[in-house]
This record gives sequence, C-alpha cells and structure tokens, in this order.
Amino acid sequence: MMADHGDPCDGQEASYCMNGGTCYKILSMNTLSCVCNEDYKGSRCEQLQLPSKFTNAGEAGLITAVVIVVLLILVVLAVVIFYVRK
Repeated sequence: MMADHGDPCDGQEASYCMNGGTCYKILSMNTLSCVCNEDYKGSRCEQLQLPSKFTNAGEAGLITAVVIVVLLILVVLAVVIFYVRK
C-alpha cells in the first residue's frame, strides 16, 4: 500500500482516471482518487492544465513593478520638459 495515495486500482477501476492519470483506492473513505500527469488536473484528470506565461507569481509581480517604474519616469520627464520649455 502506498501511504500517500492508497492502494492502486484494479480491473475496471484502473481506467477511472483520464489522460494517463493513475488511479488509487482510498479505503478509509471508500472512494477512488487520481494522481494526474503534470499536463492535466481535475478529480479524474479531465482538465488540460494550460501552461502559464510566468513560472511563478513573483515573476509577474516583478514585471508589473518594472512597468510602473518606467511609466513614472516617463511622467516625471514629461513634467520636467514641460516646465523647462515654459
């Protein structure tokens, strides 16, 4: 028995999970569970996991911060140019 997932499914139960997921029996709950491949998610591995443009939320936050700083610099430059030309 695998401590993390339960016993492997057998017979018709083995085809319970979709898209190459691995089926396990959770005996204490009398239910089936799936461990999905990295490309799929859902209770039966039925949903395609779309790849993210960002590897993590920190990367997206860094990009957002850089864009905001660049925009602030452009606004400050525009104000300085406006007052210098006056």
